[in-house]
Amino acid sequence: MVHETAYYDLLGVNPKASQDELKKAYRKLALKYHPDKNPSEGEKFKHISQAYEVLSDAKKRDLYDQGGEQAIKEGGMGGGSSPMDIFNMFFGGGGRMQRERRGKNVVHQLEVTLEEIYNGATRKLGLQKNIICEKCEGYGGKKGALEKCSNCKGKGVQIRVQQIGPGMIQQIQSMCSDCQGQGEKFNSKDRCKSCNGHKVERKKKILEVHIDKGMKDGQKITFHGEGDQEPGLEPGDVLIVLDQKEHSVFQRQSDNLVMKMSIKLSEALCGFKKTIQTLDKRTLVINSLPGEVIKHGDAKCVQNEGMPMYRNPCEKGQLYINFQVEFPEKDWLPEHLMYQLERLLPPREDVMLTDDMEEVDLSDVDIRSQERNFGREAYEEDDEGPRGGVQCQTQ
Repeated sequence: MVHETAYYDLLGVNPKASQDELKKAYRKLALKYHPDKNPSEGEKFKHISQAYEVLSDAKKRDLYDQGGEQAIKEGGMGGGSSPMDIFNMFFGGGGRMQRERRGKNVVHQLEVTLEEIYNGATRKLGLQKNIICEKCEGYGGKKGALEKCSNCKGKGVQIRVQQIGPGMIQQIQSMCSDCQGQGEKFNSKDRCKSCNGHKVERKKKILEVHIDKGMKDGQKITFHGEGDQEPGLEPGDVLIVLDQKEHSVFQRQSDNLVMKMSIKLSEALCGFKKTIQTLDKRTLVINSLPGEVIKHGDAKCVQNEGMPMYRNPCEKGQLYINFQVEFPEKDWLPEHLMYQLERLLPPREDVMLTDDMEEVDLSDVDIRSQERNFGREAYEEDDEGPRGGVQCQTQ
């Protein structure tokens, strides 16, 4: 039994979610609320990363399920990593030491179709990135004209004192807005006119993203050294994360494809011939022989018609077909023909009736009433025990 579900709710998953479901939920939320994309959502990003850090670790998750967030704090297991460390480790960006030597990585999510992953595709992606200013060569202005920032006295940060209660004050440290944390700046006359003293310019870069056959949802494509440029640092990477859209017909399961197919009762009993359009626009013809009965829920497979295997596209998985048998509606056949149909079908089971047996009528289930009963039980079973009963419609 889960003690509290706040972390699960934050990631939008069920407490019984698998590690793959946790990863997928964190990936989408972290990209959405990353400070680079949503500067005002820093706290949200922090909480999401904290929740994922706990739930992705089996021991921490077990402790959280038993005692909630308080158990994590008391167990000394919380807050071990910063949100950016978790994000960069998840997306392959490395930890603090790597960020000190190199610029930070840039992560973008690219929505792709199942057809693109099946057939392979090339997408052009336009990104805005910082490049070192060519005019001042990343210096920001006239060489030798840098002055200590008078606003922060060269410290690069400002400290503000705020009263939070009677006799209680709080010091808030923030980056100096005048020098952008550098501690020094140019006078307006010495500042580079091209980059306005920022040392870098914002330019558009077109990347060609090659999507190979068989790539998976969440797979990363890395463009080394294509991240934002910054003087004195090696540029980071651009990471493209594939986000596969849902398909109207096929579902992907590893290297296999799964689909549903509806067939008539006559087809299930007497055989059928059906066509399937593949993701590369071929048409497959499948059939069942007369007398080969297909039951509702049966599954069949077509060999080598699943997804191409990554880096070995000549090999494919399997195509699984789950059959849904459509039964005819009530009164579909005149009563006087029922006898002829019955003669063709396997014989029914005869029941010997005795005097002590009682015959009753069958009624259709009233689904709405059933749902109301279940909703009421959720509130009442703790006090009075479950109240059974499925409401039937009166004829």
